Amino acid sequence: MRSGETGGDKRYRGKRVAGVELAQVTDEFMAHIRAMGPDGDLDQTTEFLVVAATLLDLKAARLLPVAEVEDEADLALLEARDLLFARLLQYRAYKQIAAIFETRAEDEGRRHPRTVGLEPHLAELLPDVVIAIGAEGFARLAVRAMQPKAKPEVYVDHIHAPLVSVREQTGLVVRVLKARGEATFQELTEDAPDTLTVVARFLALLELYREKAVSLDQEDALLTLTVRWTGGDGDGMPAVTDEFDQVVEVRE
Repeated sequence: MRSGETGGDKRYRGKRVAGVELAQVTDEFMAHIRAMGPDGDLDQTTEFLVVAATLLDLKAARLLPVAEVEDEADLALLEARDLLFARLLQYRAYKQIAAIFETRAEDEGRRHPRTVGLEPHLAELLPDVVIAIGAEGFARLAVRAMQPKAKPEVYVDHIHAPLVSVREQTGLVVRVLKARGEATFQELTEDAPDTLTVVARFLALLELYREKAVSLDQEDALLTLTVRWTGGDGDGMPAVTDEFDQVVEVRE
């Protein structure tokens, strides 16, 4: 039917194509047609015959000597055969998956659930059910469950919290350090009433460190922070700016 085949088609000559044996596939197609009998679907039979005829053409073409392609019709035929090989690979994959499903179905069919009860030594391990609540207790639970839930409240205390002066907290920190010589940050904030005060005292330490009035020592991150007073024994206060005490106005 053709005078030759291209180099792309040479890979099909005299061997299996990706594990597909053409003779075996052709025989399977023909066996399927015979199994359909005289009452088979004519369209399906025709489609199988076309595929079988193409397979036979492929087998015959392999017996011809290798030559060059002379016309476009041969190229179109080779492309059609490549498409057919792709379909054969799909057919082979479907058969393999069907075989796997069949094997697993047979294996599952031989499995049966355990229908006996627990063995005595295992049944004794189950604890006895003890209901420690009576009818009155259940009634109280029911009343509590039927009560309407309280309406959710949004707290705004943190929005209107009073300002904490960094200057004032600086004076407190200086007095403690002058009296003790050194202290940990936890000791400097142990009497702080809220989080804002803790933050203000931390800012105070930064101001004192910038003025070289204190030294900070921390062996590693997140470990204890030790603060030592290095500002001398005088009664004066280090210069601390009021930038943290200024109220920022929000413009709309």
